[in-house]
Order: sequence, then C-alpha cells, then structure tokens
Amino acid sequence: MTALAAPLFLLACAVPDGGLFRDERYRDVHIYGIYADGFLRGDLPYRDVFVEYPPGAFAVFLPPAVLPGGAYNAAFKTLMALCGIAALFAVVLTLVTLGASRHRLYAAAVLFALSPVAVGPISLNTYDLFPAALTACALAAVVRRREVLGFGLLGLAVTAKLYPLAVVPLAAIYVWSIAGRRRTLRGLGVFVAVALLVVLPFAILSPGGLWDSFHSQSARGLQIESLAASVLLAADQLGLYAATIVRGATGAATRDLAGPLPDALATITSLLQALAVAAVWWLFWRGPRSAERLVLASAAAVTGFLVFNRFVSPQYVVWLIPLVLLLPGATGLAAVGLVGLSLVLAQIWFFHYSHLFQLEGISWLVAARNALLLALYVLLVVRLKTSTPSSEKTRRQLGLRRRRASASAVASGSQRSA
Repeated sequence: MTALAAPLFLLACAVPDGGLFRDERYRDVHIYGIYADGFLRGDLPYRDVFVEYPPGAFAVFLPPAVLPGGAYNAAFKTLMALCGIAALFAVVLTLVTLGASRHRLYAAAVLFALSPVAVGPISLNTYDLFPAALTACALAAVVRRREVLGFGLLGLAVTAKLYPLAVVPLAAIYVWSIAGRRRTLRGLGVFVAVALLVVLPFAILSPGGLWDSFHSQSARGLQIESLAASVLLAADQLGLYAATIVRGATGAATRDLAGPLPDALATITSLLQALAVAAVWWLFWRGPRSAERLVLASAAAVTGFLVFNRFVSPQYVVWLIPLVLLLPGATGLAAVGLVGLSLVLAQIWFFHYSHLFQLEGISWLVAARNALLLALYVLLVVRLKTSTPSSEKTRRQLGLRRRRASASAVASGSQRSA
C-alpha cells in the first residue's frame, strides 16, 4: 500500500509553491541552513549562536548541509518528503494492525498522499514532518507490541518538538495494561535514555544557552495566531478591543499581542493547555485501554496541546494529519474534514501574512481556523469519553471469561469429587 501511495505523495509534494523540485523557500528553511552551516564551521548551537529550536531538530538540519553549496534547499525538501513517506507507512501499518477494512486503508493512504496539496507552501519548508513521522511510527510500534522501539522513537520525537510528550503517558498506560509493569518501565527507560542521549551533549557544552532556548519558547507572549489572541483580534475588528502587536520580547521570533489582558490570557492559555492534555490522559486511564482508544486519545491529546498553545503556526497542523487518519467511522471523517479545512484556511492567508500584523480583516480567517481546531478537540474528547470496546472484542472477552469460568467449575468439581 505504501509503495502504491508514495509516488502519489511525491507528486502532491511538487504541486504547491515551494514544493519538491521548486526553488522557492518559505518559512524557516533558510534559517535551518544558516544553523547547519555554522555548525559545520565550528559554531556550536546554543553556545556560540542562539537557537530557538530543540536539539533533536539538528538531526534533519545537518544532513543537507554536507552537500555541495546551493543544494541545501532541494536536499532538505527531499528529506522532508522521505519523512512524509515514513509517516504514510506508519499510518498504513497501524491501520493494518487495528484490522481496518480495505476501503478504509485505501482512503487513509490516498488522503495522506494528497495532504501536501492542502498543506501548501509550508509542506516541505519546515521540519514538522520529522516529529510527525516519528510520532506516527512510535504509535505503530506500540500497537504492534514493539514497546522499546515505540518509546525510543517518542524520545527522539520529543527532542525535536515538545508536543509528542502528550502521547508518552498514553503509551505507558496502554503498555502497562497489556504487557505489565516491567515492559512499561523498560520502555520509559529507553524513552529517557534516548532523550538524554540527544539533549545531554548540548547541555554539557552550553547549559545556559540551552536553557535560554527553552525559556525563550516557554516565556513567549500571546502570539497573534493563538486561540486567545484570535478572539482578541476578532474583538478588535468589532471595535470592542484595541489590539497592539509587538515583536516578541524573547529570542524566539514571534509577533505577540501586548498589554495586561494578553499577558493574562497567555498564562491562562498555558494552564488550559495542561488541563486539556491531562483530561485526555485521565479519560484514557478511566476507560478501556484498547489500541483503538490509544490512537483516539493520542489525536485528542496532540490537538489539545496545539489548540491551547500560546504559539500556533500554520505548519503545526501537520502534526494532526497522520493521527486523524487513524480514526474510524464518522469521527474519523469529521476529524479529517476539520483538519482539512484548517489547512485550507491557513493557505488562504499564507501569502498575505503581513496583513495580519496590520490588524486587517484576514484575522477572521485565523479565528475560524482556531475555532475548527477547538471543535476537533471537543469532538475527540467526547468520543473518547463515550467510546467502548468494539462488539467483536467484547464477545471475545466474554467468551474467554466463560471458558475460564467453565474451567474453574470443572476444577472445583474435581476437587469436591476427590
């Protein structure tokens, strides 16, 4: 299935401006190249130069830089396309493991293959496909009972982007329920070991610089594309609030809303983010711990992490694509539709991004995109809360209980007869 869908995915990658085989560069790919070239010249990240990206990102920043000059752009896009194919393989493998129908399998593969068209110019110009692929592969490994591999991939993913951390407790709960404490602790140990293996060298060489990088991310103000900021921008359009946009006060590049209310909402948003993710963990813990609910809970947790983040960028929606394609039935169709519309809205304002800084009417599109993501989170949480084991699994469990009860009764009768 992956072999059939991969050529379609590569073709779709070439469609948008800035896509595969195109020279245009959008978003941050040129910054990646600057960091990588400096590293090869001996400039250590976080020590000699400020870097706002986590250490694991250098796993994809550096390889294209070893090629001859001028090849970085094309090489990086090719590398991201390969990450996309890896994510496609993980989606197909997970669906096969879950026993998905052939129709659902083909639909998910084709939708993923066409997703670069919906993502648009940023599809290969940011490195978000890297953590998205790692997270999707980690889920595939966990549901296939390859816990060590799954947690190892999650450890690497977290060093590249923080959001996969929302999946780790869910994977631990699931593995604990099906494989026991020992295998869960071993998996978590591998997760910590991999994360430390990536982060520790940078921490030793420049602990202050690494801390400044993480602090610059966590201490950001209320970025203009965040959920709370889009509400204030909508209020500004209605004349109910006077918004002021400033450059971020930390080293990380951002445009934030200034003032006491945005500052307060930034703090509240971070609290809501933690609560949104923790609520998903709690619901998964309280309910059936099946593989189907694991992928549902993972999609819900990542959506909660994203929608309540104080910094939201169009490429972040890429995180959700492999996850929503794993969801079955009406929930899956609705989730794919909401993510697709979110991506299309982001494309509409992509080439008019400066208009957002000027407080023009394009801010309504940002508010609409965030409303769709919030609706997706609510949908997934409600489905998680009401989900039950499939009827087929329930029948198998009941049959197993009956056989055990029958065996116990026979054994009891034998003892009484003796």
